[in-house]
Amino acid sequence: MERQKRRQLKRNELLAVTIDKEPHHTIGRSLLVCLFAVIFVVGAYALRLYGQTKSALESTYQSAGAIQSATVFKNKKPFSILLLGADTGALGRTYQGNSDTMIVVTVNPQTEKVVLTSVPRDTMAQIIGTKEFTVQKINAAYMHGGSEMAMDTVNSLLNMTIDYYLTINMGGLQKVVDALGGVDVDVPFDFSYAGSTFKKGQQHLNGTEALSYARMRYDDPNNDYGRQMRQRQIITSVIKSAMSTGTLANFKEVLNSVSKNMKTNLTFNDMITIFQNYRSAGRTIKSDYIHGVNATIDHSSYQIASTEELQRVSDNLRTEVGLSKETLDNEETRQNELNANKNGFVFNDPSHNQVFNVYEQDSDDQVISY
Repeated sequence: MERQKRRQLKRNELLAVTIDKEPHHTIGRSLLVCLFAVIFVVGAYALRLYGQTKSALESTYQSAGAIQSATVFKNKKPFSILLLGADTGALGRTYQGNSDTMIVVTVNPQTEKVVLTSVPRDTMAQIIGTKEFTVQKINAAYMHGGSEMAMDTVNSLLNMTIDYYLTINMGGLQKVVDALGGVDVDVPFDFSYAGSTFKKGQQHLNGTEALSYARMRYDDPNNDYGRQMRQRQIITSVIKSAMSTGTLANFKEVLNSVSKNMKTNLTFNDMITIFQNYRSAGRTIKSDYIHGVNATIDHSSYQIASTEELQRVSDNLRTEVGLSKETLDNEETRQNELNANKNGFVFNDPSHNQVFNVYEQDSDDQVISY
């Protein structure tokens, strides 16, 4: 087990939904639907079958400390939430793996705007909450300490005050799809993966096939971008099935699958209030992501976000939730400055792969040896 964990930490591979900085509304709306699908399906079910829905969804709740969520949502204040996709249970894994997706979502009902900011999988970051000083790819935060550590790490990286998270277990996708009776997708090209075969064109997938369809990457001509597109197809089809009239007859099985494969620090009442008060918040959807340059740390490929880029994203996110801009001063900006001054690291040259050193927390000269 420990060998598996070390190998997973070394690998540090996850899916990050990378979004063009220019607003592509088709992509943005698909991701927005993915985020709010659970809340809207919960709301729809709750209006008809309140008691049974409440009982099923209460099991997804995980407290993350005292949060005045009732006041925030009832007063229709802006809020932010970290959307996480975890790969626990996928591909036979039984231990807690890396997060598979990290998206910071800000929702502002006053401006009727939603901003989705993707945090790429290989972004260099200090992992907040570990016993020892740890700098790794940001997706490792979930493995070290679950949703709360992932949320704390993103907050530190971007100087944000994200209070809420919603984590969906990718390993549970198979059960959810089977509970819905399968999903329909438009396969872009012929391929086989993990024992499943897919032919170009419309195809109905069961749970096992849907998981394979969503995870294949290396045989896709568009690599990770192609996998992201196929995952959006699966999620969109799941949402359509979940909200169909026929599925309501099977709602117990659907809710049971969701309750076992989703964790959030939003209470059931929070979801109902969001459903009631924030439905018009998505009139304008903006998409963004943290830009980085390729670099190597201890023979592993990373994305290094410049201090200017981190500041840009921090300013934008803080503005969206009504916070004033503040100058970033964290471990990532310190490491950036040391590498620029001591190693001549260039942040505006993506054409070649550079070596990035990680310095000890209490030393500007001692490089960490992994």
